[in-house]
Amino acid sequence: MTQERMSAAEARAQLAPAAKPSKYRNTPVTVDGIRFDSKREAAYYSELKIRERAGEVGGVELQRPFKLLGPKGELIATYRADFAFYDFQQDRFRVIDVKGAPETAVFRLKKRLMRALNGIDVEVVR
Repeated sequence: MTQERMSAAEARAQLAPAAKPSKYRNTPVTVDGIRFDSKREAAYYSELKIRERAGEVGGVELQRPFKLLGPKGELIATYRADFAFYDFQQDRFRVIDVKGAPETAVFRLKKRLMRALNGIDVEVVR
């Protein structure tokens, strides 16, 4: 009876647990050398770039942080928007968060704080 020997790398591959899926089942995507957390977010970016080239929007920022400051100027939290830009067609500054999963309690709180402290409405795109 002959036993086959396997290398250490083969043994590790067999013993390693299967890759754990992401919490919200999203698939990371890279577009223009930028890594996005989901296909939906990458698609919104692509659409935004087309609108920017057409002159409909400007000043597009990705992952822009907004400080949420209390009444005494203390930092309560930081909200990081997926996209922030100026929409020339609507003549206003827009903050967009792309969601595929239900909103978390932390997101809902930060969204309310953005409105109350900074006067900015966060728009959710699904």
